[in-house]
Amino acid sequence: MARSLLLTLTLACFFTAMVSARDWNILNQLKGGKPTTTTSQNGVGSLKVSNLNGYCESWRVNVELHNIRDFTVVPQECVWFVQKYMTSSQYEDDVERAVDEAILYLGKTCCEKKKCDGMDAWIFDIDDTLLSTIPYHKSNGCFGGEQLNTTKFEEWQNLGKAPAVPSMVKLFHEIRERGFKIFLVSSRKEYLRSATVENLIEAGYHGWSNLLLRGEEEEKKSVSQYKADVRTWLTSLGYRVWGVMGAQWNSFAGCPVPKRTFKLPNSIYYIA
Repeated sequence: MARSLLLTLTLACFFTAMVSARDWNILNQLKGGKPTTTTSQNGVGSLKVSNLNGYCESWRVNVELHNIRDFTVVPQECVWFVQKYMTSSQYEDDVERAVDEAILYLGKTCCEKKKCDGMDAWIFDIDDTLLSTIPYHKSNGCFGGEQLNTTKFEEWQNLGKAPAVPSMVKLFHEIRERGFKIFLVSSRKEYLRSATVENLIEAGYHGWSNLLLRGEEEEKKSVSQYKADVRTWLTSLGYRVWGVMGAQWNSFAGCPVPKRTFKLPNSIYYIA
């Protein structure tokens, strides 16, 4: 009898704890609790609450899953977390895993150098796909905490100093050597072409088939529509787009849908 009662109490405590953990929500915590506010050196206030780490990880993951969309800034209480992740070895491991999966997928395609007819294509975005913008965010100290200043960002892009995203040079040349035609489709503006080409070569990329940037007409479209129109154009020429890789969901939106997409992590900014 005593053992039965003890088992019942243990199970009751277990399920109560499980429900409490499931019902925990940072927003309820902020409403009902008394979180303290501290001010960082740059004057940005941040909330210190229990399990803020878990909340920020949940926010970041849901950005990657495309459940959270159209945000203009990272929540102030999570800027430090996004910075920590994007500059961590975990970020590099996550990119490397995506690269490994892409290489595995390549082995299942019908394109091999001896068999390719020149019409098998692969699309890469550039920023935070081939070239990293992390140095820009480090030097400006925002990591999504402020709306992206496009003028300053383009000035930085024009310097042509962006390093390669970890593991991506390896994947780029793996795809090229298999006989795929590589198309670089970026939301960068046309006037940045020379700086972009020089930066790509300096970072270790070469041998792409075409670099497509936005001219005046393309700037009138959303980035998603512009990239979908490029895929439509490539398909109309007879290309088979086997894969698209990017760090923003705008690389995959719209039709025609590529055979496979590979999303790299980036929760610093969102471009529709």
